[in-house]
Amino acid sequence: MTHAITLAHSPDPDDAFMWWPLADIDGSGPAIDTGEFKFELVMKDIETLNAESEQSLYDVTAISIAHYPAVAHLYHLTACGASLGDGYGPKVVSKEKVTMDVLIDSNPTFAVPGERTSALATLRILVGDRPLRWRSVDFTEIMNEVGNGNFGAGVVIHEGQLTYEEHGLFEVCDLGAWWMQRTGLPLPLGGNTIKTDVDERFGIGATDKITSLLLQSIEYAMDHREKSLLWAAKWGRGIDVECTDEFVEMYVNKWTLDFKDRGREAVYRFLSDAAKVGALQEIETITFV
Repeated sequence: MTHAITLAHSPDPDDAFMWWPLADIDGSGPAIDTGEFKFELVMKDIETLNAESEQSLYDVTAISIAHYPAVAHLYHLTACGASLGDGYGPKVVSKEKVTMDVLIDSNPTFAVPGERTSALATLRILVGDRPLRWRSVDFTEIMNEVGNGNFGAGVVIHEGQLTYEEHGLFEVCDLGAWWMQRTGLPLPLGGNTIKTDVDERFGIGATDKITSLLLQSIEYAMDHREKSLLWAAKWGRGIDVECTDEFVEMYVNKWTLDFKDRGREAVYRFLSDAAKVGALQEIETITFV
């Protein structure tokens, strides 16, 4: 019996790079043996996936780490498939060269990629108890909105971390670098999750089988990098294969294979600090599978 598994991820080079081996992208079938499972890939922006995770729409889905406490009763975090910024991450950008403290003191409205995103949660941790105004904007439009003067600053994610200068913008703060300086830990941004009821629906051991396939997919993609990059480049929004390679290297790496102890520590610290500033609800237990 074949079980259909929906796997939702954002339409970005790093996610596309990881998961194509599970699906039939060219009519020849999956690149790896998926056994009793048939994967259907769904691509939507991360804030949409955050919202849809609350409805438990997909068997496996990417979410922002910051949103995990809201859906922990529905999903487990998978040990593989995460995006951690190891000394780098979303960037606060502006039309002017200013320091972060000067920017915050001017109390601009920040364009952010979603209410549930790790990017916003990190910004709120940094700002602390100082005034902060923000508005959610489609992540593909943030650089244009800031460049056009509609916002005093913005937080750019995905390939915008590499291309903001092409829009005439300046880096004010790299949130991942700031977080590393603050904690000595990588910044947990995106996570991959699996429904808590998978074993109940597909049989005992199904969770282990599916998460094993997820890891195999990432390993296969890494081992077949050239083909993976050609596929990933389709989702790069104006960047070439070389830039795609640079971006993928940032977010598909050792942390993507497994959080390990340091990555898990980073998740706990991030969620704890975000809860302290009211950016999200507190969570005591995090289940990694």
